[in-house]
Amino acid sequence: MTDCNKVCKTCCHKTKHRDEKEYKDLINRLSRIEGQIRGLKSMIESDAYCPDILVQASATTAALNSFSRVLLSNHIKSCVVDDIKEGKDEVVDELVNTLQKMMR
Repeated sequence: MTDCNKVCKTCCHKTKHRDEKEYKDLINRLSRIEGQIRGLKSMIESDAYCPDILVQASATTAALNSFSRVLLSNHIKSCVVDDIKEGKDEVVDELVNTLQKMMR
């Protein structure tokens, strides 16, 4: 059974064990995004000029999109490939469904 398909006995959700490098990269990206969100809040609280806030919001959106691209890439290269090798073709439908949700 691949890391992505280990099933939690109490919640029935798939989980994935990430190696330390992937884990640190994703957490660091999220920490930076969290800082950007706090910066946006601070800008609103300090009555910053709208275009300045919009530029920061755009940068935050770009950072979150980058996080999603990295996570999606990691998922395809590990979970999806491993499942296909094990004959679990339903992972393709799951991936298509996920992509459709992301593109809303």
